[in-house]
Amino acid sequence: MRFEDLALSAETLAVLRGNGFYDLTPVQERIIPQLCRGQDALVCAVTGSGKTLAFVVPIVEILRKHSASFHPGQVGAIVVAPTRELASQIFDVSRPFFAGLNEFDPVLLVGGADVSLDVSSIENCPRAKVLVGTPGRLLDIMQRCSSHLDFSSLKVLILDEADRLLEMGHDRRVSEIISLLPGQRITGLFSATETKELAVKAGVRQEYSFQTKKQTPSTLSVQYLISDADEKSSQLAQFLLEHKSKKTIVYFMTCASVDYWGTILQKVDIMKNVSIVVLHGKMKQKSRENALQRFTDMPSGVLFCTDVAARGLDIPGVDWIVQYDPPQDPNTFVHRVGRTARIGRVGHSVVFLLPKEDTYVEFLRIRNVPVEERNKPEAMDIIPMLRAAAESDRDVMEKGLKAFVSYFRAYKEHHCNYIFQWKKLQLGKIAMGFGLLQLPSMPELKRGIFTSQHFVPVEGIDFSAIKYRDKSREKQRQRELKAAPRKRSKPEKCSKQDKKKIAAVKKLPGKKRSLRDMEELNEDYRQWKKQRQK
Repeated sequence: MRFEDLALSAETLAVLRGNGFYDLTPVQERIIPQLCRGQDALVCAVTGSGKTLAFVVPIVEILRKHSASFHPGQVGAIVVAPTRELASQIFDVSRPFFAGLNEFDPVLLVGGADVSLDVSSIENCPRAKVLVGTPGRLLDIMQRCSSHLDFSSLKVLILDEADRLLEMGHDRRVSEIISLLPGQRITGLFSATETKELAVKAGVRQEYSFQTKKQTPSTLSVQYLISDADEKSSQLAQFLLEHKSKKTIVYFMTCASVDYWGTILQKVDIMKNVSIVVLHGKMKQKSRENALQRFTDMPSGVLFCTDVAARGLDIPGVDWIVQYDPPQDPNTFVHRVGRTARIGRVGHSVVFLLPKEDTYVEFLRIRNVPVEERNKPEAMDIIPMLRAAAESDRDVMEKGLKAFVSYFRAYKEHHCNYIFQWKKLQLGKIAMGFGLLQLPSMPELKRGIFTSQHFVPVEGIDFSAIKYRDKSREKQRQRELKAAPRKRSKPEKCSKQDKKKIAAVKKLPGKKRSLRDMEELNEDYRQWKKQRQK
């Protein structure tokens, strides 16, 4: 079925044709007419199935139908997304459709930008509005600009990636947003996994649900690779070299891991021709936008990222998804692999697993994710190269230690802790895989929960002498070292024998002790007490 077979306006069909959209996906075929009829929708479908257009098109059609009744300050529709990147993408997709609908002005509201600019755009907008944003910034603006925003005529509320909106913090904010809206509205919940809990809160009835049986697209191949922890980094480098002409996304559990691997692999000689872009939640908003745009524009290359880029993003031409670290939340697995094989295209993915994590394979199959084993290829050992890079730059060495600790802390938070058992980790092998020069000082090592087995320390290195390659940072470090107070030597303990001597002298009659001796003894005693107090 094609878009032109639906009762859509000529303006909407022109935008669809201009962007190369002719055929409807099953989700769009079912949901667009349903929303346009004024019915709610609860959509659980595989990633890359065209869910964004399935709600953007009905919003435009519904608001076009009622455009004459809207006035400046009124809000016609709200779209809530869990991440800044996804909200920005939805905003960009919707803008061409609203270009021909002069009565409405779409507004993007996401964190990381100056809130005063958002307030100004709301207060000075001469038209009715469609708000697209993340829960925190949306709620903030709704409360700040209550005198300039009128929700009484709201027609549509969309909650995209609704399962993610249930997470800590988002759940409360979404509930507050819903409480500020009229009950008479059309509500749509869209996700790749079930969202019954939020459906109840949003008032969406189950009879309006649409769900696909498979968790992944039929054009996607999902593989797993079993590798020891001290071989994983070499296997990753080998994979990226073999697929350097492709477009690949590599997922890590923590921001520190993204920073470290994105830095150190570019310092390894054999990886010089592999273009790597990093993206994670601790980057400034402008840096995140630039990184995403840079990777989008690249014909081939690699994006190292956390799950900030796991939801809803439609990055064209992604060939491979590599899950170097399996996600903490198992629901995120299908969102990650959904960045490829979108809308009928062919895609591939592979997840790296440690030998003791092999039961994760059966867990995925039970969840209707078909997965096959990938043969482990011969790979060049890059650990000596990683260590050499750490020896030549203190920044790399420190990032490695930070990434190692953050990985361990994140591993302990796995939802599937019966599969990912942190107490069975071999920290020595993991540290070798990270290319560390030394093991960090961790309570788990001090208490004997783990040992340094399998870790081969680098001999003959004065770690305090390793310099930053950045000269300004190294100068600052040297200044701090000079300014740091020297450690004071511990005061000598006053022995029991000395105490007895002092007490004995004090007990002597005045004739048998000289004033000078008493002064000296008293001074010694005062000094000893002073040192003890310090």
